[in-house]
Amino acid sequence: MVAGEASGDVLAGLLLDGLRARWPELVAEGIGGPRMAERGFAAWWPHDKLAVRGYVEVLGHFREIVGIRNQLTERLMKDKPDAFIGVDAPDFNLDLEVKLRAAGVKTVHFVSPSIWAWRGKRIEKIKKAADLVLCIFPFEPEIYAKHGVNAVYVGHPIASEIPVDPPRAEARAALKVGDDETLVAVLPGSRRSEIQYVAPRLFGAAREIARSRPGTRFVVPVVTGLRHVIEPIRRQYAPEVAIELLDGRSHQALAACDVALVASGTATLEAALFKKPLVVVYAMHAISWQMGKRMHYQPWISLPNILLRDFAVPELLQRDATPAKIAAAAFKWLDDPAACEALRVRFEAVHRDLRRDTARLATDAIEAVLRG
Repeated sequence: MVAGEASGDVLAGLLLDGLRARWPELVAEGIGGPRMAERGFAAWWPHDKLAVRGYVEVLGHFREIVGIRNQLTERLMKDKPDAFIGVDAPDFNLDLEVKLRAAGVKTVHFVSPSIWAWRGKRIEKIKKAADLVLCIFPFEPEIYAKHGVNAVYVGHPIASEIPVDPPRAEARAALKVGDDETLVAVLPGSRRSEIQYVAPRLFGAAREIARSRPGTRFVVPVVTGLRHVIEPIRRQYAPEVAIELLDGRSHQALAACDVALVASGTATLEAALFKKPLVVVYAMHAISWQMGKRMHYQPWISLPNILLRDFAVPELLQRDATPAKIAAAAFKWLDDPAACEALRVRFEAVHRDLRRDTARLATDAIEAVLRG
């Protein structure tokens, strides 16, 4: 298995639960993170080695990433596994899957690349790469069927992990937040490259919010190993603001908060599943932004808006992602309980659509591929 970042580690960990239930003697190894390690996964390299986003940003890590893939390919070709499961990280995994599949290894790609949003021609590579695509959104298998690709909808595993009625009171008590206090969750991303662009804007917004509304509290769930990246940015952009850095515990922060400021990615879907009003923020190197923008098919970039097919939550991107605009968008939610309730109802419907027994459905599909 190869999972390339924190969200992939979460997905792979949940999948491993199903695989181990089916095959108790399973040997699972490759590239992964702490969630996978908790389930007995042996990581030859840590998942954060692959956690880079953006064309320009990848260049600085290109030699190391290619070296890892070459070493991994050589190792897997020499000692072929029964199956290879690439969890997200398509730029790394798909080329590897093409080679392994050509050599007779059964290949599974878990989480369809967003071919319905951008880079649609990538489906031709997926067709060569994967014996099976495990889809986490219900509209995806039909797209693959038109191209003769074996794809199965298994639901979104995070939708089963998060309760439909989130434990707000318990989470606030655990964080020692009073009923009358306003709590803002700040999620600046899980990759070093994106944190460097997004975190200054989010911490700047926290500073704006604190100036306008003294007493507002802020929590920042920090991915394992990235505190040393986030702490200097916090000191630079919001030195006097009461911001608590949490070791992980993103679900606790989202359950407890009144509004979330979130870097675009899987965390935006998690915020939606916790039924929270959110402001989506993203920024990257200008060249990477222009290259990606040309290949994007839809008017939305965040998963909540894509699933609802509507600008249900604000998206502040690149030059629009200023601290003042982010803070203003947060105030709109905080000052409009009726809008928050209407959004909660829409998010609950999304949650029920995505909630499936993902581990069992995925394991059933994988077993069918192994049996031919």
